[in-house]
Amino acid sequence: MKFLHTGDWHIGKKLNGYDLLEEQQDVFRQLMAVAEKEQVDAIVIAGDLYDRSVPSVEAVEVFNWMMREMNIEKKYPVLAISGNHDSSTRLETGGPWYEPLRFHLHTRLEQGLAPVEIDDTQFFLLPYFEPFAARRYFEDDSLKTIQQAVAAAVAEMEKRFDPHKKQVLVSHFFIAGSTTTDSETKVTVGGLDVVPLSLLENFDYVALGHLHNRHALHSDNVRYSGSLLKYSLSEVNQEKGVWVVELTDTETNMEFFPVTPMRDVKVLEESFDTLMTPSFYSEINREDYIGIRLTNKEVIPNVMNQLRSVYPRIIQLERAHGRTAQELNVLASSDLQKKDPLTLFADFFETAVEQPLTIQQKSWLEEEYMTLEKEG
Repeated sequence: MKFLHTGDWHIGKKLNGYDLLEEQQDVFRQLMAVAEKEQVDAIVIAGDLYDRSVPSVEAVEVFNWMMREMNIEKKYPVLAISGNHDSSTRLETGGPWYEPLRFHLHTRLEQGLAPVEIDDTQFFLLPYFEPFAARRYFEDDSLKTIQQAVAAAVAEMEKRFDPHKKQVLVSHFFIAGSTTTDSETKVTVGGLDVVPLSLLENFDYVALGHLHNRHALHSDNVRYSGSLLKYSLSEVNQEKGVWVVELTDTETNMEFFPVTPMRDVKVLEESFDTLMTPSFYSEINREDYIGIRLTNKEVIPNVMNQLRSVYPRIIQLERAHGRTAQELNVLASSDLQKKDPLTLFADFFETAVEQPLTIQQKSWLEEEYMTLEKEG
């Protein structure tokens, strides 16, 4: 058995307001090129097909195009699950009609307990679920956490293992030892969503979704696919792509194939003058999604509009040498109530930008304050 492992497509996601559907279609084409070149037997999608439980019309159209391309045009068996971003109820619409075409889309706990068999491999497609679903299905009120719920589910799966076949688990959870990035939603707190790696040791391969970094977990038989695109600045240094997994009689072989985004996500830490210099920005793809960390300490009027004239897709602007939140917490000062509003603002300004108001700025501030006083 040779299959492609992907996940966390988040179709319809916007990056700080910028639509990514074009980029998502482009990396999908690259995924399909890998599938054809490697002659895989199936495609596994480990959850978070959509970015929202109620996706936009445009996102649904793109998803339908992708499914048609994979399953109907190229005739790949598709094994997919819902993730925590998906609405399992909406996503499963049409599921019974998909299966005759070998499009297996599981969105409920009970579906994941019985294997989908392709040749010599059993695929257990366990979607994201909350502990209450396990309590209800197993009629066991002691299942309070995800760890307990997944343990019960895995025990049920193991009863159905065929010793003459390979076993693959497809799931969408936070596995012990993993690290998160900013674009992953915190589903629970206090560690309740953590599943220990030891629960999964009896599977020949575990295809995970949920964390966007393929290096989030290091194990011989467990892999996160990672997302196909960078969805936050914390992912700026990550290489995105897909796994191709081959199960032989004696071992599990895994190879990672990178994809190249139409528009990358980058961070530039420079002075304003450098950023606006043609000799600097001519060496940069200015159509990329860019986070800018200004090294300047002085105030720059209309800074965002000036920068956008050169870098049209700025997704974050901050000061590289700004003060910490603790330093900026002027409300902690014990003598605040003794100061007038103009002095408070002047103090805050000097704390934030590390230099006092200029004479002209003080004049503007006083004029605006007097206007507000008259109106109020």
